[in-house]
Amino acid sequence: MDVHSALNVNWTFRIEHKGIRIFSSKVHGSDILGFKGETELPATFKKLISLFYDTNSYHRWVHQLAAMDILEKKGCLEYVVRQVINTPWPLLKREMIVRTGLEPAGDNAVAVTMTSEPDYLPPNPDYYRVRHARGVWIFSPIDHGRVHISFVMHVDPGKDVPSPVSNTAMFEVPFYSLQNMRSLIADCSYNPPYPDEIDNHLCIIEDIPDMP
Repeated sequence: MDVHSALNVNWTFRIEHKGIRIFSSKVHGSDILGFKGETELPATFKKLISLFYDTNSYHRWVHQLAAMDILEKKGCLEYVVRQVINTPWPLLKREMIVRTGLEPAGDNAVAVTMTSEPDYLPPNPDYYRVRHARGVWIFSPIDHGRVHISFVMHVDPGKDVPSPVSNTAMFEVPFYSLQNMRSLIADCSYNPPYPDEIDNHLCIIEDIPDMP
């Protein structure tokens, strides 16, 4: 899922709560809806990027994350990560292997892309390996000190989860992840280090003038 596709899908507004707007969209060939969560945060690009590179703290904001490992690292822009997501009993926990990338998204925006690689590791019988997961986070400047965030994703959790159940539960993912992220960003004691190597690949302008 590239940035252009994420922004130009025909989204249907579903609900707004606590400043977080949730949308859904049909996905060709799937009974599982795609989702988009949007909100605005009082944060800088660099702090948001630092948060995404602070993998040890993902459990503090990623909804229902049970475990996470870095399997591969290519420089500072591309990672392969393994995530284990909690599920209600008696379902097996979901295991996702995702390749992530960081890239410019136009107008000083930055995108974190996610594409599943389900065969990266042999299957683990303790978990249900998710075969399809694609998504993107897009950070766009609004004015000085505020960033607009879009979180777009489509995940097929498996045939053992009926599509109506999946479609209902999926709306929790963007809401709680964005709400948790907002709380973590607002925590003055949370100051993850910024990976300076990124500046060799992306031009990030922090001082966006206030809009009238």
